[in-house]
Amino acid sequence: MSEYPGSAWLARYRERVNKDPELGVIGDWFTTTFGLTFGDHRYALRVEKGRIAEIVAAPRLDVRMSFGFRAPVEVWRKFLSRDPPPLFHDFFAMLMRVPEFVLEGDSLAAMQNARALHRMMNLMRETSHA
Repeated sequence: MSEYPGSAWLARYRERVNKDPELGVIGDWFTTTFGLTFGDHRYALRVEKGRIAEIVAAPRLDVRMSFGFRAPVEVWRKFLSRDPPPLFHDFFAMLMRVPEFVLEGDSLAAMQNARALHRMMNLMRETSHA
């Protein structure tokens, strides 16, 4: 995870998400822009039908995001580890029990796309260990 969360890691993540056959089935209605904040590094992911169409680094006010996930890099590293510690194995568990892992914005929009979002978040771990 040495490149994490840099542009090379995000490019690999995007490729993995966009080739994922499961997201090809469950992501048909998942079209939004959401944020990922890794410590001081913030990104906007524009998703169209379960595929990442664009990643914007350090988005400004002109990039509208429905929701986002924010956490210190240490929390993300635990989530992305090969064998995550208890509570860090799933982003839903982290939302409930890890105060540093925060869902920002429209939580309803996030939960309306929970299945596709769950798969997309789990692909992060696969990207980190490919």
